[in-house]
Formats: sequence, structure tokens, C-alpha cells
Amino acid sequence: MQNQLLTVTRLFTDTLYRIPDYQRGYAWGDKQLKDFWADIEQLQKDKSHYVGVLTLERVPPETHKLWVDDVWIISSRKYQPYYVVDGQQRLTTIAILLYCLVNSIPNGQKIAFQDKDAIKKRYLFDSKDDGISRSYLFGYEKDNPSYEYLKSKIYDEASIEHSPQEITIYTKNLREAKKFFTQKLENKSLSELEDCFQRVSQQLLFNTYEIAEEVDVFVAFETMNNRGKPLSRLELLKNRLIYLSTKMKADKNTLSSLRKAVNEAWKDVYHFLGCNENRPLGDDNFLQRHLYIYYAKNILKIQEEEDLENQKFAMRLMRSVERNGEDFLLDKLFNPKRLAPDANDDLPKLDARLISSYAADMKNLARHYFNASSPSFSSTTDDEKIWLERINRLIGHETSPTVLYVISAEKSIEQRIKFWEIYERYIFVRSLIVDSMSFHVAAIAYESELIQLVNGRKKLEEYGEFLKNTVSSWIARDFGESLAEWAKSGTTYYGWKRIKYFLFEYEVFLQNKSKTNREKLSWESFAKEKYETEYETVEHIYPQRARSEYWKNRFEIFSTKEKSQLRNSLGNLLALSRPKNSSLGNKSFDDKLGDETTSVGYKYGCYSENEVALSPEWGAVNIMNRGITMLEFLEQRWKLQIGDRSAKVRALGLDFMLAKTR
Repeated sequence: MQNQLLTVTRLFTDTLYRIPDYQRGYAWGDKQLKDFWADIEQLQKDKSHYVGVLTLERVPPETHKLWVDDVWIISSRKYQPYYVVDGQQRLTTIAILLYCLVNSIPNGQKIAFQDKDAIKKRYLFDSKDDGISRSYLFGYEKDNPSYEYLKSKIYDEASIEHSPQEITIYTKNLREAKKFFTQKLENKSLSELEDCFQRVSQQLLFNTYEIAEEVDVFVAFETMNNRGKPLSRLELLKNRLIYLSTKMKADKNTLSSLRKAVNEAWKDVYHFLGCNENRPLGDDNFLQRHLYIYYAKNILKIQEEEDLENQKFAMRLMRSVERNGEDFLLDKLFNPKRLAPDANDDLPKLDARLISSYAADMKNLARHYFNASSPSFSSTTDDEKIWLERINRLIGHETSPTVLYVISAEKSIEQRIKFWEIYERYIFVRSLIVDSMSFHVAAIAYESELIQLVNGRKKLEEYGEFLKNTVSSWIARDFGESLAEWAKSGTTYYGWKRIKYFLFEYEVFLQNKSKTNREKLSWESFAKEKYETEYETVEHIYPQRARSEYWKNRFEIFSTKEKSQLRNSLGNLLALSRPKNSSLGNKSFDDKLGDETTSVGYKYGCYSENEVALSPEWGAVNIMNRGITMLEFLEQRWKLQIGDRSAKVRALGLDFMLAKTR
């Protein structure tokens, strides 16, 4: 197949297509599917639509002769097998759409003078021996999880494999594409189905290009896949490692085992990244966190054996890795130039051992990354799940290098739980520090101590003690006055980075106080920045646009600045449980309480709303008193001392209330 412009029908003439192992899986999401469907719907009958380039590599005989299911169609029917180097996302989408089209045809009916079996045989799969030996015209290499998933879950074919159900981010995308097209074709008439089939099979045009043998297909893959939906760095890295395995000087069995090890590692990684379908984990976030730990354990020692104690050096080096990790992997550590005999740098030798150990390390850490990011799915204790969930609310579910290393290296759950409590307190208190110099110095020390922990120079107990001492240094002077400075610094409680975390913890505290297990506010809904209706999950009880007489009468004695401080003070901020409550945002307090007719309002919301609903009115004193109560909770929950009532009022940024309430 040379450089030609072909319809889908001609593409599937005497040809097999396989996605090679260095390729990523199916990455298209809702946006790409909608765009593709719009192109088909808008395609006029007398026009063609150019889909793009389909770059192919001819599969060598020594490879395809091992394809047990396909030998018969290649040898007897003379089908030519190709690897898809570029264009697999579009080709996969078309294969799924064609299957959904076939499935939509009523039994016994035909479109374009072909029945369902004829279309399947022409575009999807053919068989001999009454269907026992089946060859798929498009698919993945056999050890790819998507291979069995495409057969059993997309094409609805019975699988003879022991475990065809392995889920990854890519198999989830395959399922969603099938669901998308099934819904689009639902309730279409036979003539509409025929029209769609004609457009897909006859009016979509690919520019096919066969790579010449002298072109390095791995290099071509990296270059071509910078178009379309970009490859993640994790996907590019897999291709690079497989490429290196073809260029190394080693015996054939070693290199074959190395290639398999890389494939198995990435298979595991994508399995764990996609395990929680409601909250899949990011490719490059995982790659970055893994590299941080791998670098500190394996490379930093080589680069700086004598000066690891130098905090500034460690901080600078690790920050560089964290920011530019992907470039380090592709441009430095796994750069093909390092295979040259005269390659000389301060990195570990680039050989099969390095690639194998790196892949094994990544494979091992993927499971821990999933357990740390989705603790409810792990097999650890309920106590540890609670702490991990708290930490994820604080720092995001794409967990930090600290959490990832501890959960992977410390075997004692009891020791981990002790550390989680220290770490959660450290992160929380850090968000209240206004002294930038103190914060900067602590950040450098934090980085250096973490590196030494990962290096094995520090024990977890020592690292935890360092974090405890850091917090103690922050609160050594009057913490209430420190909070007062923080509240005056321009960072109001409403603008506090951890305000949602604090309000949610306060909600959990009130729920426990009520002695009921009924959850009225979920973190998943509360943590969202905005809903489709612009519903904000943090409510100003005394509203930002207080135009009603109710608010004017109660706050007219205050200056504009004082009103702003009251609005954004802790006691005036409320966690909302339902979008409907947003409709009450600027109304009077009585209206916000709600009534039995609508069951909308604070009386019918979460525990925090219920608590506020007990107040007969809402004015400056109510804001101050609730703020004091919440600071008392903060003292108890994070083991802090703010001071007496007057100190708490100052910590709330409401100094002016001390004179007005005497």
C-alpha cells in the first residue's frame, strides 16, 4: 500500500490492521467523538470528507507468522497485515461506529444490499471452521488489554481468555465510544442507518502512507503523534523505552524480555490509573511523582554523593526535576545518544538493567499511587482510609511524593497512621502562615528532609518529628496574634486556600456531634468550584450584595471596610449542600432559613446549615460568635492555642467588634 487516498471500504480490502505495543490505547473522549459525529452528519451526499493521514508499517513475516488466529487469512486469502503508526484513534472510532451500525440493523433487514453478517465479514472480522477460527480485521496486539476488551465488550464476542475484563483508561474510552454511537443511532430508521453507513464507508477519505523500511518507525511515531490529541509524556516514554530495547547490544532473549517487561509495566500502570472510573488519575501526574521518588532514590546519590546535606542544592535540584521531569526522562536519562560507547555523564549507565529496573519500579509504585489517591478502594484499615481521605481533600487526590513514598515504603499501618496525623496538621497549619521568609526557609528544609527520607538517610519517625518541630516553630509565639496578622494581610477567610477543607471538617464534626451516620454533604459535590448554574458551594450568610432592608438595618452602623471584613470572616461562611440554596443568596436571613412549602433553605440543608438555622436572626454579633465557636473547633481539631475570646475576635479580623460590643 503506497501513498493513496482511500475510502474506508477500500481500506478494509484484503488488509489487517494492528495497533503495535509501543502505541497508546484509545484516547478519544466526548469532545473528539462529538466533532467526528458532527462531520458525518454535515457531510453532503455528493461530497467527501478528508479524515487525515493513516501511516502504516508493513508487519514482517517473522512476526505475523506467530499470529495464530490470523495465519489462515494471511496465507490463504493473501491479506496484508499492517501496524498502524499514526491514525489509530480515527480508525478505531470508525471500527466501533461500524459495529454499532450493524447492531442497529433489525434482524432480517439489509442496508446497501448487505445483511448484518456480510457487513461484519467485510469490515470487522472473518472466520473459517464455522466461526471457530476468527480473524479481526482491526485490533490490538494480543497481549494488550484492549485486545480482549475490543473483542468481548465492544464486538460482543465470546472470549476464550481467562481474564478479559481488565479495565484501563483506554478500555473505558472504548466503552464510552460504543455507548456514544449506540445512543446516536438509537431509533434511526433503516434508511437513515443506510445513509450513515454510506457516508462512513464511501465518503470518508484517508490519505494512506506506508513507511519505508529504512525509516525508523519509533522516531516517526514520536514525531507524528505531536498532532491531533497529543500523547502524554507517559505514552511517549513507553515508546522510547521500547525503541531503546531495539537498539541495545544484548542477546535476543534479553531484549525480548525487556520489551515484555516494559509492556507489562505500562499495562499495570494504566490499569491502576483507570481503576476508579469516577475519578481516573492523570498520566503525567503519576509520571512526575514517580520520577521524584525514583530520582531521589537512584540518581541523586550518583550526582551529589558528598553534598546531599546542602539544603539549597537539594531544593534546587529536586524542584528542577519536578518542573521539568518529562524533559529529563526523554532528553537525558533515556536519550538514545547515551547508548554510544563514549557517552559520558553523571547519570547511571543506559542499558537493559536500567530500563528494566525503571519499569519495575514504576509498575510497583502504580498500585500504591492508586491506593493513596483512592483510599476507599484499598484494603487498608478504616482509620487509615479516613486520614488518607483527609489528606487528599487538602492536597488533591493526585497525591504528593511524600504520601506516595510513605505508603509504598512503610509496611506498618500503625506507623503510617501516626505519620498521616502529623502530615495533615503540617499541611493545614502551613496554609495559615503569613511570614513569607519563615515559610520559604521551612519549604527548603521540608524538601531536603524528604529527599533524605527517600534516600534512606532518615527514618519515617525522624521525618515526622521534623514536621512536628516545624509546626511548633510556627506557633511558638502567640498563635492568636499570628492569625490576627494573617486575617489583616489581605487574605480573608473567604480567600483562604483551605477554606473548603476547614468547612467540610467542621461539617463532619457537627455530624458526629449529632450522633448520626447520615451524610448530608459529600466532599465530591462540595469541592466542585462551580456548578452549571454558577452555584457556589461556600455561602456568605450576610451576602456580598446585601440590598434588602433586612441587611441594611443590621449593618448600616459599619463602614464599607468593616462590612467587607464581616462578610468574609469565618463565622459568616457556610458550606451549602444543595444548588437550590443558591437562589436564596442575596435574600434576607428569614428567607434563607426556608419553609415547609419548598423545603429549600438552611433548615433543610446540611448540619452546618441546620446549626445556623437555630439563630433567630443574623447580624454582626452572630457572625462574631459563630466565628469564635469555629475557632474553638480549630483549636481542638489541630491542637492549637489561639487564646481567649478577645484573641479569637482579633484572629477573625474583627478587632472593631471589641469596641462595639462592650
